[in-house]
Amino acid sequence: MTFFERLLPAIGLAALVGCQHAPPAEPADAIWLNGPIITIDDAHPQAEAVAVRDGRIVAVGKRKAVLRYQGETTAMHDLQGRALLPGFVDAHGHVFFVGFQAMSANLLPPPDGGVTDVASMVETLKTFSKDSVLREQFGLIYGFGYDDSQLTEQRHPTREELDRVSQDQPVLVIHQSAHFGVVNSAGLKQLGITADSDNPKGGVIVKDPATGEPTGLLEENAFFMALGKLFPKMNPQQAIAMLQEGEKLYTRYGYTTLQDGRSAPMYVKIAEAAANAGALRADIVSYPDILNPGVAELMVPPFYHNVESTPQYHNHFRIGGIKLTLDGSPQGKTAWLTEPYYQPPEGKGADYAGYGVVDDDKVVEVYTQALENRWQTLTHANGDRAIDQMIMGWREAEARVPGVDVRPVLIHGQTLRKDQIPALEALGIFPSLFPMHTFYWGDWHRDSVLGPERAENISPTGWLRERGMRFTTHHDAPVALPDSMRVLDATVNRTTRSGRVLGENQKVDVMTALKAMTLWSAWQHFEEASKGSIEVGKLADFVVLSDNPLTVKPETLIDLRVEETIKEGESLYRREAGTALNAPPALGLAPALAAHDHAHRGEGHFGGDGCFAPGLEVIFQRLTGGQH
Repeated sequence: MTFFERLLPAIGLAALVGCQHAPPAEPADAIWLNGPIITIDDAHPQAEAVAVRDGRIVAVGKRKAVLRYQGETTAMHDLQGRALLPGFVDAHGHVFFVGFQAMSANLLPPPDGGVTDVASMVETLKTFSKDSVLREQFGLIYGFGYDDSQLTEQRHPTREELDRVSQDQPVLVIHQSAHFGVVNSAGLKQLGITADSDNPKGGVIVKDPATGEPTGLLEENAFFMALGKLFPKMNPQQAIAMLQEGEKLYTRYGYTTLQDGRSAPMYVKIAEAAANAGALRADIVSYPDILNPGVAELMVPPFYHNVESTPQYHNHFRIGGIKLTLDGSPQGKTAWLTEPYYQPPEGKGADYAGYGVVDDDKVVEVYTQALENRWQTLTHANGDRAIDQMIMGWREAEARVPGVDVRPVLIHGQTLRKDQIPALEALGIFPSLFPMHTFYWGDWHRDSVLGPERAENISPTGWLRERGMRFTTHHDAPVALPDSMRVLDATVNRTTRSGRVLGENQKVDVMTALKAMTLWSAWQHFEEASKGSIEVGKLADFVVLSDNPLTVKPETLIDLRVEETIKEGESLYRREAGTALNAPPALGLAPALAAHDHAHRGEGHFGGDGCFAPGLEVIFQRLTGGQH
């Protein structure tokens, strides 16, 4: 081997980590240094400094080498011992609905809210409803996030209890799972729901067994349809403001790429309008609900490119594919299981195991359409019976359309069985799991939903790693706040509210948990070439944490703070001095929405009449210039 041949590998390595010996052609816009830099790049897992130009990383490696990129105008960012990581990539959430959460009364239980029983729920709603502007503008009182498993009564509220908030104005409270809602008597009247109303397909209008009258509780598709009819009317400017509020909450927790994981066509149009107006700062990727009409017409440039093309954002927004939902919520006991619930819900028999919401033939039809059109598909499947249906559907579809890889994603997979994992691997189904359930509902799963044995293996990340499989983790906001450190802590420690460890064998190490929130999540979205690790050529999407998650004690991961969120070299969020540790954000969007009320009256509003509010013709005309 010649001297030159021996030298080539060293030259290549130096170029890769930004350690060129010759001065760079031009200086960097910014350099970060003086703190641990966790690259999530296995070849070079840690670095001393990173340089950025035009929103991309131009050098990462040793301090001395990276400082070659320092010029007179280079901004120097002193980390002061804090840790720099790739920005978090949201594997599954609903950013638009997070904005809706922000304009609702906060009914979350501790530690994210203060509702512990029905009485405190009623008082919170009463206090919230005193905002006369909100009541006048929207004609409805909303609350989000109550959790029957955490209420003292361990049940849903009733219409009569919500009548104590208002007897003449509709009141709607939404369960933390976002799969249930309860309305008061005025709300039921506005919806036209009576004792004679039939259950919609895939949903239940719960009725009092003694009187036959609706209790106010609506499950699954019955709730989604009601939400569409009761969704507040806003003009386009207010709708965009709501989306921006969701974006702000995500970036507070270090996310630089956000997901809207079950978009109605209306939501897509609003996001497109926000993008065209330059109103977005973080990247948002949308997956419209394929069961809503008109979704196929959305899958066109500039916002959509199929999976055989490099993902392209248009002003920070793109459509990534489609979403299909096969069942409901395990904590709400509507997820579709193969074995009955440990304690069936009131009024259900001992053999009750939840239910599916889509017929087998329709599942195969959707997956076949996805393969034919090269659409990536997210599938909500919590129960193991729903996962069986998903596996069946992809087998049938791939037999019809062989040789197409759309990286189908299993969303949640709460009760994924060990014997199902080989089928996921064989079909190329990528699992995005929900370990945060171990904290929020782990005790409830053990004691009521699944029982001690099955509860140990919810979100079985350990089983996936045994087979060498990648996975992602998520928060499903607004089901939970998009709290990245809660996601990290739950994946590593799996500790319940009561302090128990749920599933010791399903724990993973901190680096694996970080990959699931960064590089593997970027891969899930077909964006691994530009995001997920700190490497030369990738986007300068960073998060600064108060300490190094690789060196702190695992049980203290939840105490880490997001100090700053950086998107393509620009700061999106910076923690203010004195902010309370892990304090829940102040929810409530009334001022942001009301600001546009009088200035834009008469400009058209949107509402809706279907799952997550598909919307009215006027909004399509407003946002698309008359074309839809």
